[in-house]
Amino acid sequence: MSRRRVPSPARLLISVIYGEEGRFGEVFPRLVDLFGPAAETSGVFPFDRTDYYEKEMGAPLHRRFVVMDRLVPRDALAAAKVRTEELEAEFSVDGRRTVNLDPGLLTEENVFLATGKNYSHRVYLRDGVFADLTLVYQKGEYRPLPWTYPDIASPGIRAYLGAVREGLRETRIIEAGGPICG
Repeated sequence: MSRRRVPSPARLLISVIYGEEGRFGEVFPRLVDLFGPAAETSGVFPFDRTDYYEKEMGAPLHRRFVVMDRLVPRDALAAAKVRTEELEAEFSVDGRRTVNLDPGLLTEENVFLATGKNYSHRVYLRDGVFADLTLVYQKGEYRPLPWTYPDIASPGIRAYLGAVREGLRETRIIEAGGPICG
């Protein structure tokens, strides 16, 4: 018989897709206002493996990740999505988004992104928000799934998220009071 228990908290990260670097600079402090201090921000990754957002947001587009400092309960994902949608609306111009914000949860075993779109592999959370299993950790790295967004499946982004995972593991060791060894 399984015994229910609350899983360990996750690292909240926000995927930010945008066209102009200045727009990222404007939205970043608002993310900090909503979710607390950032532990780190990724470098810029090209968002060029699909043209999905070009009609609305133009081109070229870029993706960065803002990794929040505080760990969050895993059931916080839906609320984070609702808040980021409000922020997207705030930064919209003439009804068109200038930033796309997708919160996600990074754990030692996987990465989930929040979405408002249903699909066969997505699990409904609440308030119209679904959790999209995006990457799974196997054999020493995050691995993509058949439906993983093409840029997130790229080696560069997976390596970056793997490094964030290592930081999460170190945080857990420190919080548990144990030593960090080699």
